[in-house]
Amino acid sequence: MANVNTDPKSFPSSSSSSSSSSEQWRYEVFLSFRGEDTRKGFTDHLHTALRNAGINVFIDEQLRRGEVIDAELVQAIQLSMISVIVFSSNYAESTWCLDELVKIMECKSTLEQMVLPIFYDVDPSVVRKQTGGFALAFQKHEERFVSDTDKVKRWRSTLTRAANLSGLELQNTANGHEAKFIKEIIQEIIRKLNNGTCLNVARYQVGIDSRVKEISDCLCVGLLDHRIVAICGIGGMGKTTVARAIYNSIYHRFDGRSFLENVRETPLLDLQNQLLSQILKLTNIKVIDSVAEGISVIENRLRSIKVLVVVDDVDSESQLDALAIKPYSFARGSRIIITTRDEHVLRRLQVDNIYEARKMNEEEALELFRLHAFGNRCPNEEFSELARKVVDYCGGLPLALEVLGSFLSTKYTAGEWGSTLDLLKRTPNDNIQKKLEISYYGLGDGGTGEYLKNIFLDISCFFIGMHRGEVIRILDGCGISSETGIRVLEERHLVSFDEVDNLIMHDLVRDMGREIVRATSPNNPAKRSRLWDHEDVKRVLGFKSGTKKIEGLVLDLPSSEDNSYSTEAFRNMQSLRLLQLNYVKLTGSYEFLPQELNWLCWHGFPEMSIPNNFNQRSLVAIDMQYSKLKQVWENPEVLEKLKLLDLRHSRYLTKSPDFSKLPNLEDLKLDNCENLHEVDHSIGGLKNLRNLSLDALKGSPSESSNLLIPSLEDLSSLMSLSLRNCNLTDDAVPQGLGSLSCLIALDLQGNNFHRLPILSHLTNLRYLTLDNCKDLEEIPDLPRSLMRLVANHCTALERMPNFSHMSNMRELHLRHSIKLTEVPGLDKSLSCMEMIHMEGCTSLTDTFKESILKVLSISL
Repeated sequence: MANVNTDPKSFPSSSSSSSSSSEQWRYEVFLSFRGEDTRKGFTDHLHTALRNAGINVFIDEQLRRGEVIDAELVQAIQLSMISVIVFSSNYAESTWCLDELVKIMECKSTLEQMVLPIFYDVDPSVVRKQTGGFALAFQKHEERFVSDTDKVKRWRSTLTRAANLSGLELQNTANGHEAKFIKEIIQEIIRKLNNGTCLNVARYQVGIDSRVKEISDCLCVGLLDHRIVAICGIGGMGKTTVARAIYNSIYHRFDGRSFLENVRETPLLDLQNQLLSQILKLTNIKVIDSVAEGISVIENRLRSIKVLVVVDDVDSESQLDALAIKPYSFARGSRIIITTRDEHVLRRLQVDNIYEARKMNEEEALELFRLHAFGNRCPNEEFSELARKVVDYCGGLPLALEVLGSFLSTKYTAGEWGSTLDLLKRTPNDNIQKKLEISYYGLGDGGTGEYLKNIFLDISCFFIGMHRGEVIRILDGCGISSETGIRVLEERHLVSFDEVDNLIMHDLVRDMGREIVRATSPNNPAKRSRLWDHEDVKRVLGFKSGTKKIEGLVLDLPSSEDNSYSTEAFRNMQSLRLLQLNYVKLTGSYEFLPQELNWLCWHGFPEMSIPNNFNQRSLVAIDMQYSKLKQVWENPEVLEKLKLLDLRHSRYLTKSPDFSKLPNLEDLKLDNCENLHEVDHSIGGLKNLRNLSLDALKGSPSESSNLLIPSLEDLSSLMSLSLRNCNLTDDAVPQGLGSLSCLIALDLQGNNFHRLPILSHLTNLRYLTLDNCKDLEEIPDLPRSLMRLVANHCTALERMPNFSHMSNMRELHLRHSIKLTEVPGLDKSLSCMEMIHMEGCTSLTDTFKESILKVLSISL
């Protein structure tokens, strides 16, 4: 049986080995060009001018043939400080040129070489997008290399990357005058060579070029104005790396420059000295007495100098104040770049653009990880799959990809890789943890700091994926005023929100928070403040070892798993405020459950009603989706603090609660409780109710009746009402619907009424949904506040209200309303519309369509 080598380091190289980045440059410039286009003309003149300027330049004097560039050229590229690429109209026809370009861009990434694209007789956009003659060339390449499509894709992506770099264009730079153009090129190269050593960017510069371009577009270097651009994001996202790359690409265009690293860790006086010495190129500047004096010196000495200043890792406004970072401290044309984890420090500064550092996409992440883990070697299939798992774990965070790639490069078997992955799921890597913890400890100490840290830890352990408003209400019920705190966490990029306002947290940030909790008692979970790991929770409940240290506990089991624990396990958890027990069964008296509990999430709750001996007076939120409840409480007590009640999909529920016992309820969800045919009339007394969802509640099938909903007119705070698929007919639409003055969103889709009630009094209504109301014939009126109307597949709809005064309307969706002939006045409101969909409205009159097209043609 043959031996199988699983050492990733022994895999064959996918490319020739590159020189060490520390090796002395042999050439200052490498000239890349297509010989047939420019060898005897422009490139010859450029080569002569470079040599006359004393620049050591390599030019390929031979007319080479073949499929692969030879070792001599590869070495010349690797040993050149700057590669100058002359793009000409037929450049893309040469596979030799394209392979040479791939090598040049590879050396830019791995050896930190500079690349200067020259667009001789071709527009940069043609190169970037491969249009015109480049498109024809690639059509031939694709036909020729039909069995090697990856090669063609690599050429395309490399051309795009190269064309995105800052370069010089004959037409724009010198208006077509070649002699003047060559002079400009020589000056640019000399500036690059004379501007000293570039900053070290990264060992492997993957994904950096696109980010540099995006930020450079914000900087608009060359305009005589002042611009401040901030790069924000969590630690490890590559903010400093990108800032260094931008600095290297543009610093030669300023009269003075300064890159201030690790500002967070540097005394203010030292920062002032460093700024002055770097820009004025002096070594013995000393701010004599104070920071205040330093500010004055900076403003007086630098106000007439066009500068590039990068202030890296700012965590306090005082740092920006000490460095006089404001638009008019420096001469016109100056550019200031700030990197920070905390957007709050920018609040008083006139920042022109805030660039959110974005995580790597899957392709970038895999490339960066492979370079660190395997170098230039190609992993076999087994290691490729493991590499993808590591990349998934890293979640696009460059720091994690670099750290774990380097760490795993010393692990030679798939078993070692698998063990490392298993360990990472339990305990984060120390280097990644320490970097991310900076943001956590940066929240501060004392009252405010502890308050912010507690919110962060609660979210990382319990609330990821939940709606912002729901989390705020739960935490407020715990005595934590959380809305401001969550906003601070958002500014510091520890949390974010999706398009529907659900909480998002990067997996590694989540793991960082959880590790901080775990580290307080590594060997005894019962002494930690929060428990989320199923095995830890099962052990604590099974051994009844809970303590007053525990503030939150989650056990989220599959519905099929049969697990039962004694309520006595909670006897000593007097501090427990957050509890999730999805599909868990408890035996014994509920009196042992903590009296200070604020949040109870118990999907699949197994009882027919909540036991009377369960003290619920402190509860702010009850989430019992998919419960077996028949009625919520047999002998209800008043729950003054309860604000959220979610009983969705409780299929056995036959009776709604007595809402008079829940006077402060704000959010009620009873969707898909299929045996609930009537809502208690006491719902009308919920003066604080803001969100009500009764989707798919229907009348008793045996009596063919409608869902019985009492009058809603007294729900004066209601902002969102959803009655989807309730089979509502004209006489079953809730009374008082038209008087809900605070209502913002109304969803009535899938019902059976023929005509909507009067809605014009709903002066705050913005969103109305009527999809699949098959019997709806008329919408008589609409409030002028409406922004979006969705009424697709209303196949009986014939009449619409006049839209001429609907100035707030942004979206109109009327697909497949096959009887609709017109929307009166729509042509008067088109100027404010962003989206109109009327596909399948086959009965629209020609007059109506012409009126719409006429307005559209004028606006175009």
